[in-house]
Amino acid sequence: MKRKLAAAIGVAGMMVAVAACGGSDSGSSDNSGADAKELTVWLTVDAQNNWPELVKAADAAVQKKHPGIKINHEYYGWPDKNTKLDAVLATDKAPDVVEMGNTEMLGYMVKGAFAPLDASKFTNSSAWLDGLKASVTYDGKTYGVPYYAGGRVGNWRKDLFASVGVKSTPKTYAELAAALDKVQKKEGDKFSAWYQPTRDWYAAMSFVYDAGGSIAVESGGQWKGNLSSPESIKGLTEFKNVVDKYMHGDKTKDESDRYIVYGQGKSGMIFGAAWEGATSADPKNDKTGKLKDNLENFVMPGPSGKNMPVFLGGSDLAVPVKSKAQAVAAEWINAFTGPSGQKGLMAKGNLPNNKTDLATLKNDPATAVPATAAESNWFVPMAPGWGQVEKAQVLQNMLQEIGTGKKSVEAAAKDADAAIDKVINTK
Repeated sequence: MKRKLAAAIGVAGMMVAVAACGGSDSGSSDNSGADAKELTVWLTVDAQNNWPELVKAADAAVQKKHPGIKINHEYYGWPDKNTKLDAVLATDKAPDVVEMGNTEMLGYMVKGAFAPLDASKFTNSSAWLDGLKASVTYDGKTYGVPYYAGGRVGNWRKDLFASVGVKSTPKTYAELAAALDKVQKKEGDKFSAWYQPTRDWYAAMSFVYDAGGSIAVESGGQWKGNLSSPESIKGLTEFKNVVDKYMHGDKTKDESDRYIVYGQGKSGMIFGAAWEGATSADPKNDKTGKLKDNLENFVMPGPSGKNMPVFLGGSDLAVPVKSKAQAVAAEWINAFTGPSGQKGLMAKGNLPNNKTDLATLKNDPATAVPATAAESNWFVPMAPGWGQVEKAQVLQNMLQEIGTGKKSVEAAAKDADAAIDKVINTK
């Protein structure tokens, strides 16, 4: 998962960092290092710049239980973090906790880079959001602790939809389609009523999961592509309908510059990370001069009649297997991601790692939309070769073939399944 910016509620963090743990109980299944005198914590600059007080609070919790312990912190930017981590993990100087983007966890878990943790020792672990729990689980074991999350929402221009008589955000997919049809008719074929980049697999797979399909399925320890199943075909077909009817931009693009296109006033709606709307309305990006007071987030309705399941991006914290302070590292993680930490993260505009805290955000009008949207979520297949599927851009290429009409939905899905099957079970 790529994260370009952090602006509004639902920031989706995708970090690799090492952090040391804190709490009353060790969560490491290896109790070694319980008397450690030093702890090394790697985090991305997001924590350093946006919530340093939460880091200090976790440090204080550990130092209270372990007087005299020295806690070192190192902070990294997203572009270079993995290279540094990979180099260090090959030595005997591994950090004691690392912060990972949730889609980055799998490759490291498969390679045995992280120590197993006892999930029951971490506060609210029984209520972890499903997508985040999946990201730290491999082969029946837990190898990390969810840190915080970010989901996806619909966002549209209130002024534009009001101009065709639509005064409130859609509660059903039929209402959404009817509103989009009116805007598309009014603005003409050079305008995208819904700017939906064709290669945006996060959005496309939401349609697939909404229809009861999936990217891949596991049986007897083996994974197999499932994009050509009837349910997945139904979801992909509806995604193609959206692209055909409402997306009149370049159909070979991904979502990386969606907030820029939206800010140019060339579209009426997007479905993306919750920060994107606010970033489009930033004076640096808003070329219309109208977006600041005219953009509105809403929970995306799905064709199934339920809320659209969304991909949950986020960060996890893990303990490298080479750490000499695994027990204390787990304590630091518990302090950092526990109730007080989650409260602090939510105050900074993040979604929490658990359903209990998420429920409190639903009661606040300012956070109700991203919190409600995050309740229904999906995550990538936790298969050993999933990283190779992503690297080959199998889903993006399939979607481009569908969106440009190069292949039928059925043919493109069948070919994608074949490509997935070649690598998904390979470590």
